Amino acid sequence: MSFKSTPANIVIFGGFGDLAWRKLIPAFYNLYISGYLPEKFAIYGVHYQGLPEGAYEKHMLEGVNLFSRRGKAKAAEWKKFTDHLYFFQGDFTIDETYTRLKATLDENDKKWKTRATRLLYYSVAPSFIEVISNSVSKHNIAAQREKDRIVVEKPFGTDLASAKGLNDLLNKLFYENQIYRIDHYLGKEVVQNISAFRFANYIFEPLWNSKFIDQVQISVTESVSVGTRGSYYDKSGALRDMVQNHLLQLLSLVAMECPGNYDAEDIRKQKVKVLKKVRPFTTATAIQDVVRAQYTRGEVKGKEQPGYKEETNVARNSTTETYVAMKVWIDNPRWKGVPFYLRTGKSLEKQSSVIVVQFKDSPHKIFKDDVVPNRLVISIQPEQKISLLFEGKVPGLEMKLKPLEMDFSYHDSFIEEAPEAYETLLLDALEGDATQFIRADQVETAWSIVMPILNAWSKEKGDMKKYKAGSWGPKEAEDLIKEGRIKWLMLPESSKTKTTKKK
Repeated sequence: MSFKSTPANIVIFGGFGDLAWRKLIPAFYNLYISGYLPEKFAIYGVHYQGLPEGAYEKHMLEGVNLFSRRGKAKAAEWKKFTDHLYFFQGDFTIDETYTRLKATLDENDKKWKTRATRLLYYSVAPSFIEVISNSVSKHNIAAQREKDRIVVEKPFGTDLASAKGLNDLLNKLFYENQIYRIDHYLGKEVVQNISAFRFANYIFEPLWNSKFIDQVQISVTESVSVGTRGSYYDKSGALRDMVQNHLLQLLSLVAMECPGNYDAEDIRKQKVKVLKKVRPFTTATAIQDVVRAQYTRGEVKGKEQPGYKEETNVARNSTTETYVAMKVWIDNPRWKGVPFYLRTGKSLEKQSSVIVVQFKDSPHKIFKDDVVPNRLVISIQPEQKISLLFEGKVPGLEMKLKPLEMDFSYHDSFIEEAPEAYETLLLDALEGDATQFIRADQVETAWSIVMPILNAWSKEKGDMKKYKAGSWGPKEAEDLIKEGRIKWLMLPESSKTKTTKKK
């Protein structure tokens, strides 16, 4: 039986929340109108408060119209979609909610004459995960190992101990292959293309090692401030919020060995394997090789931006970092001696996610102006492109070199519109494909990398650097990367793809 012929019951705990409004319902709607959902399916948005008749569908339509990549929903298509969309009022903390929910799902199975796939999405605060999981298990709502899936949003723990505790809880109640720990970065089209780029193009494999690569940079920068998320962010910070998951996920994709097959377990095994080879930070290197900073008052995109400590729900004596830059070493034969520079921050000059692979300089300097090493730039956002920098001769009578770029751009190379990350990941979860989701040991390994840094920071309260909102970050981050005889690199603004867009 194919996936599309298998009915599906989809339950969103927190179904009236911001994530459901901005991301999940727009993603399911786009999957539906593109023909990727089964003919028989139902989506239940679970929320503790009651709502007037039609209020749920109206609110979700506003979210689709604002955030869907397709723009405003067509009335006829939305009407058909809402035939499958239901509001389910229920308190997460009482048994009666789960008794009614199970009866509803069982009734659908009876109506559809088959046991449907069940996708339970935890779009809730971390404090609700335990009570929901215990109740789902108690009432046998996700009792079939091969058909029932639990999707858990980040943050997955606040430190190594809490992540282990959460893994222990979930693995006591469900099988590991039922648990889908989601990181939306892994659903982005260019991130998925990293594997295709590396392992389907053998021209790069002989060069993908310490003999030819000088360093790797991974930058995920944000121009937005903490804004209204102060109460959450002040307990988290950039290291927990971004490095522990997004940046280390990108590092594992760039640095992993080729899996034996393109399947979930082989790929996730190689990701964990490379993360386990990251050199552990000591108290000394956590201070020497890691820069933490907070933004102060400045100007972002022409608008005045308050400093972090002036933000709503942020402690006025906060020691929470809004910026991290760090140098990471991977102690295996492929990457011995190659520094990986990671950085992320809020209220910076530009929003951008970029991976830069800097190759070693040419050993044969026969041209006096051969000064720019080859460089591969993988831009995840805002541009979706891969660019290779190389030296070429300028037309003329003299031998004069100039850095040139060969570009691949999704926008110019494909007619097909790239799906949103959540569309990809939700479809994968429905199909039972865990390739782009995070395994328990990968979560714990990532936490074990950052814990020595967090512990060192707890002892070094006065080590917080400052940077002006709207800048590229603190001077100390520039000093860190200058040790590698280079600066932080971004995809040039003037870079334009030379290919002709297909008609």
